[in-house]
Order: sequence, then structure tokens, then C-alpha cells
Amino acid sequence: MQETNILWADDEIDLLKPHIMLLNEKGYFVKTVTNGHDAVEAFKNSYFDLVFLDENMPGLTGLETLGILKGINPSVPMVMVTKNEEEFLMEDAIGSQIDDYLIKPVNPKQILLTIKKLTDNKRLVSEKTSMAYQQEFRTLGMTLNDNLDFNEWVDVYKKLVYWELSLEKLEDEGMHEILTMQKAEANAQFSKFVEKNYPNWIKNPESGPVTSHQLLKKKVFPTLESGKPTFFFLIDNLRYDQWKVINDIIGNYYRLDEEETYYSILPTATQYARNAIFSGMMPLDMEKHFPNLWQNDEDEGGKNLYEEDFLAAQIKNTLRKECKFSYNKILTLEQGRDITENLPNLMGNDLNVLVYNFVDMLSHARTDMAMIRELANDEAAYRSLTVSWFKHSPLLDALKWLSQKNVRVIITTDHGTIRVKHASKVIGDRNTNSNLRYKQGKNLNFIDKDVLHIKNPHDAKLPKLHVSSSFIFAKEDTYFVYPNNYNQFVNYFNETFQHGGISLEEMIIPYITYSTK
Repeated sequence: MQETNILWADDEIDLLKPHIMLLNEKGYFVKTVTNGHDAVEAFKNSYFDLVFLDENMPGLTGLETLGILKGINPSVPMVMVTKNEEEFLMEDAIGSQIDDYLIKPVNPKQILLTIKKLTDNKRLVSEKTSMAYQQEFRTLGMTLNDNLDFNEWVDVYKKLVYWELSLEKLEDEGMHEILTMQKAEANAQFSKFVEKNYPNWIKNPESGPVTSHQLLKKKVFPTLESGKPTFFFLIDNLRYDQWKVINDIIGNYYRLDEEETYYSILPTATQYARNAIFSGMMPLDMEKHFPNLWQNDEDEGGKNLYEEDFLAAQIKNTLRKECKFSYNKILTLEQGRDITENLPNLMGNDLNVLVYNFVDMLSHARTDMAMIRELANDEAAYRSLTVSWFKHSPLLDALKWLSQKNVRVIITTDHGTIRVKHASKVIGDRNTNSNLRYKQGKNLNFIDKDVLHIKNPHDAKLPKLHVSSSFIFAKEDTYFVYPNNYNQFVNYFNETFQHGGISLEEMIIPYITYSTK
């Protein structure tokens, strides 16, 4: 173990010699000084892992010395040692970023515990976390071979995200590699599960999980309360792990009531999944009942331009009672600020839907902009970028304002994304759509093992553009490329975040309910 260097400043240092001898025997190196000035000089000239400061020293006091040392290197833990138990002194020390506080006379056990807590804590946590995951790895491995249902798959995914976030804090590449392999195995098994069960969920909706087109009807509408507005925030492309990291911020303002999930329909793409949420219909039914609103892949123009119309129709046909609602889509920073300023005018509505497209823009920008691509070069960086955006977003400003009101807040999304790593060749005609995770077209030629092939789109309640049209959905972390520009596609899209296919990350969607504190 690397030697721990400790600086101890106390004008009565001779009285502490027994403690210092004990620390030396335990393998710690202790540099002693008798005043603040010498402490500052020693701190400037050598590196220390920890500093003990006597509060009542002649010349520079402990608090004054603390301020100087923090200015030199704020990352080194500082412990104040004093005879004084006055509350104001403790508050001053805490306000000065003290890391621990000991009252004289100190005993050896207190000192050792403090040192371990402040210098060995990272190592101890790392060892404990790694050991715990190694045990969980075996359990999860056996679970993946079971005949899991859709609820059990949610549990598996949540456990994988828990360990991903836990191991992210550790500098243990071996553990990260093991987890990455286990996530890949989980997605392989999940793809088989979806391939086997998805057609039945569509034919018999009550036999499967809540899916996109059932979301408002089953989860939102039954909970609307008179006199208490519901704010339904749909953050496009927000995966469960991304929600977990922004929830740490949201928790400062709200009480988490329920952490639920639902399943996105296929394709896990905005055009299909989000329109299904607001219409309460599968794409085939939207095409049938709203031919003037539904847009197919081949059609010109935007594919999500009529969400408010779909929402109005679903409210009218489902609730069959008056429901005052609003719908707003936020595409720019300016629109977000305008909505935040307009929140007082929305308080009279029963339901307010706010769609934030930023995360969707972020994921696509990652493929289009070199800088974003560098910033979000792996899962952890992608989460970090999401947190950075959220901290400075009008969305957080809106949530802060609403936290002071009697409202119910829902945060969800329409689909997630997966970082794609394996190219799979596909051939289609010139009308085949451009999405990298699903294709719809005539006479598609593809690698069987990489896809779920829906020969008759109507079986999945999807539009059928031509007699011979079919859909293919990429499994796991596969993405589709054309043979004639294979290398160009791989260089451009490999390791980017995409959606439209089958994976835990794309299909298992967070649905979170908050109430104000």
C-alpha cells in the first residue's frame, strides 16, 4: 500500500507523540509542526494526503491556516482539532470546507478512523463495490438464462444500470469490461425475448406490458385530479440511466412518488413511438383513422407535426369529459425560456404536456458534430453531457418554479438510444428509409441473425406501403449499412447513439411521478 503522508500542526505537539508513534507503526508518515506559518511552508514544499490542524495556535489560528491551505490545494482533506465545542466555531469550520472535526482529548481510535475515512475511503468503497458486483455477476448470469417475463426484464435492466453507475465511479477497467460483456449478453437474450413475444403483445395488449399507445390511457388519465394540474414532461430520447443521473438534481425540489417503466413500441423511433403516445393508437390505426395527420416514411415533410391534434382526439375519445389541456414543444433555448415565463398561465389546466427535444438533438448532433462526438465518446460521457445540459436548461428552471406550487409532475420519454458497435449489411430499393436501426421497404436483403423480420407489417400494427413491404429491426448493438458505401458508413456511425431497433436501452422507458415537497 502506498504510504500516506500526514501533516499535523499543533502548538502542543509534544503531548501528541504517543499518537504519532502509533501512526508511524501503522505505516503512516507524520510531519509535525507547531504553528500555522510552518504548516503553510511545509504544505507548499511537500505533498500531503491529510492535514490535522489545531484550532487554537499562536500566530495564525487553525481557521486562518485552513483558508490558506485550501487556497493552495483544495482537494486535500483537512481535519480541525480543538478543545472548543462552541457551535459558532464548528459552523465556521464547516463553512470553511473542513472535512472532519475532532474534540480534544482525541484518542488513537478516533484518529485512525478519521484517517481511514478520509484517505482509504475510495479504496475501501472500490473494493467493496467490485466484490459486490462479482457476486451479482453470477446471479445475473443465471437469471439471464431463465424464462423471464416483461417485468423481470425491467428488473434485470435496472440492476445493470445500477451497477453501471456504481462501477463508473471506480477506476477498475476489468470490472467495466465484465459489465459491458454482461450488458451485451443481456441485450442478446432480450432481443430473443422481444422477437418471441412482441407480436402477441400487439394482438393481445393485455398480455404484455404497458406500451406507448397505452401510456396516457392507463397511467396518466386515471390520475388527473380536479384543481391539481398535472405537468407531463416528455424529454425525447431520455434513457433510464440518463434519468437516474438527473433525478439526483430533481430530488432537491421534489418528492419521488413512483418510479415505473413502460415499453416503447417498434420502431423505437420518434415518428412511431411518440405519435403512438399522443394518439393512443398504433401506427396502422393512425393511418386508418387520421390519414390527413399520419405521415409514412416515404411521405414528404415532418413526421411529428400533429401531436397536439392526436392528443386532443385521444382526450375527447377516452376521457369523455371536459379536460383543459395545453401542448407545447420546445425545440430551442428561447422557446424553453418562453414556456417557463408562461407557466402561471398553465396552472388553470388539468393537463399540460411539454415535449423537450433537446436530448434527441444531442444524440443526433453526436453523429454530426466532431466536438459533440468527442464530448460524448462513451456511455458515462453521454450521461455527463445530459446532466450538464439539464443543470443549465430552461426545463430545470420550469421544474424549480413548479416545485413551489401544488402540482403533479411526470417525467418520461418516447424511446431510448443504444451505442451501436456492429455493422450489418442490408440492401433495399431507393425508397427504403434511412434510419440505421430499422428499415422498411420492398425486397429487403439482410443478415437474418441480426434482425427481427416482420414480413407482414400489419402483424405489428404498422402501415404497409406496398404489397411486398416488410420491416426489419436491428437487434442488440447492430446498425444497418449499405454494401456500396460500407467503410464510409462504419467510419461515420460506429460508436454513435442510435434508436429504432430492439434493445433494453431503447425499449424499457422510465415513467416517473413526482409531487412537491
